[in-house]
Amino acid sequence: MSGKPQFDDAAAIDAAIKVFWRHGYAAASINDLTEATGLSRSSLYQRFGDKDGLFREALAAYTERVLKRMNGVQADTARGRLLGILRAYLPTRPDPEHPAGCLISRSCAEMMDLTAQGKVIARASAGFQYEMLAGLLRDGVANGELPNDTHVDALAWHYLGVLHAVLNLPQAGAGADALDCMIDVAMSAWPPLPHSQVRTTRARPTTRRR
Repeated sequence: MSGKPQFDDAAAIDAAIKVFWRHGYAAASINDLTEATGLSRSSLYQRFGDKDGLFREALAAYTERVLKRMNGVQADTARGRLLGILRAYLPTRPDPEHPAGCLISRSCAEMMDLTAQGKVIARASAGFQYEMLAGLLRDGVANGELPNDTHVDALAWHYLGVLHAVLNLPQAGAGADALDCMIDVAMSAWPPLPHSQVRTTRARPTTRRR
């Protein structure tokens, strides 16, 4: 016997994601987690150390999926990519197997209940989303879609807040149409190009006459 846990690691983490996503860190009990994962307490503790260890791995796996989905949105422009990312999370038909809201934003809201290590990974998860959006905005500046003096930091946090609102406000009763309009309003914060930069951006090289 190798002494290694004899269970599907990925399946156990996936089941734990749904428990933390649905109940939050504080309300998720060891009994909830063992029932969902099918692990005994001893197997859970042997593999993950404790509830916090399982939470950290679950949140890391969830974050990886979210970033893959965000990065998978393609468009010809930075603005188009951003709009596509926000609209990709508009609510659709309810799925009982898919908890409402967002595990990242839920974990950040529970920051006071997390352990020191849990706080680190919760902040990091939101930070990865922020960095992805900030990188998109920096691309917009580089390719002439945004003014050179765009406050990328503030704008990235703004659109991350909009993304989390799109994910969480359906629980408060916001419908897809209202959230879609909210996205349009949020996109109005995209700074227009100054006239000087428009001229520079649109300038075409001239051919020399012989």
